[in-house]
Amino acid sequence: MSTQQDLFPVAVEPISLLEFNNRIKALVNSPTVQNCWIKAETSDVRVSTHCYMELVQKNDRGDIVARVGAVMWNNVFQTLNAKFQTVTGQRFATGMTVMIKVSAGFNEKYGMKLVISDINPEFTLGDMMRQRMEIIRRLKAEGLTELNRRIPLQPVPQRIAVISAAGAAGYGDFTNQLGANRYGVVFYTALFQAYMQGSNTVPSIIAALDRIEQSTDAFDCVVIIRGGGSASDLNSFDNYDLAARVARCPLPVIVGIGHERDETVLDFVAGVRVKTPTAAAEYLIKCGADAINRLSELSTAVATVVRDSITRATEQLNHYGDIIPLAARRLLETSRLKLESASTAIPLCVTGRITSETAMLRHTAAAITTAVNQILTNEHTRQRNLADKIEILSPRNILNRGFSLAMHNGRFVTDTAQIAPGDALTIHIKGGKLRATVNEVINNAK
Repeated sequence: MSTQQDLFPVAVEPISLLEFNNRIKALVNSPTVQNCWIKAETSDVRVSTHCYMELVQKNDRGDIVARVGAVMWNNVFQTLNAKFQTVTGQRFATGMTVMIKVSAGFNEKYGMKLVISDINPEFTLGDMMRQRMEIIRRLKAEGLTELNRRIPLQPVPQRIAVISAAGAAGYGDFTNQLGANRYGVVFYTALFQAYMQGSNTVPSIIAALDRIEQSTDAFDCVVIIRGGGSASDLNSFDNYDLAARVARCPLPVIVGIGHERDETVLDFVAGVRVKTPTAAAEYLIKCGADAINRLSELSTAVATVVRDSITRATEQLNHYGDIIPLAARRLLETSRLKLESASTAIPLCVTGRITSETAMLRHTAAAITTAVNQILTNEHTRQRNLADKIEILSPRNILNRGFSLAMHNGRFVTDTAQIAPGDALTIHIKGGKLRATVNEVINNAK
């Protein structure tokens, strides 16, 4: 059986936790882990008096392969955050890839933590630009950057589906600009509310586009507007899912987000890109103004054509007014000469026609007389022939030749099937007729 002596063959004198931590602290203070520039991704950034966070590194699959707590003390954080915002336009926050200068720090009471002393905002700005360019390259590869631009915009888009935040200054500027346009063009706007900054921006704008798509026949185009803000406020618009949804919208999309200097991924997929909400309104007003100008030009052109046509018609009418009397006089003179010629020629023609027609009438009368006499002769001959045939075929001649005719009930008997034994018959013969009764009907063999 083991004894305590077996378990601890050599006497061991334990040290305190504080002393052990001091030993760790001495190791951590090594120059190899002091004032080192590292690249990491921020996580769980929170600011109280100081700025606390976790720094993580992920592999290609997105799995965390390294993690450590870090801190920026208040006086350092105020300076570095201002520097970071000036360069990147964004506040220091979770989810950023940063290049920072750190030193390993170990506190006997609170444990180990990296202390951040400096930051390279250009590195983060470059990473943000890299992500944006990757999204743009993907959109181009999928053919989405030109998709919405191919949808024709109405010459005067007046029915506008607006995606913006209710009460936003940019939305107010947009509607005021449309309503006060000096051309008197009437616009009809319908607001589809969405968040225009923060984590809800992407899903709320996509949801608004979905609602608009349910009634595309009611609108001419979609306008997505947001007033200016920091670069971090506009960061949500550098999103692939949102850009792809805008590109696939069945209506032309006009994007006016930010200030003149701002640019987002949505600018690369929109059918029409303008810089600000006010610029979006000015674009729509310009469409109406251009249409009005075209109508004015057309009306001027039509009026010019009409005036020219009237002038030419008047000149032609005056010309006709000059030549018609002369032409009428010539026509009357020509007609008079034709009439005189006709009055001389008509009697001659009539006399010749009467003579010709009289001769033809006499010839026709002679031909009719000859034809009628021939027809009468032919008909007399045909009648005599018919009379001879009738005489030959008459019953009297049949009887004179020795034949007889039997009748039963007033009808000539032509078949044995018409009579039966006991029937009374009348038999006609030459010189008279006989009354007889049938005793037997004998059918000839067939």
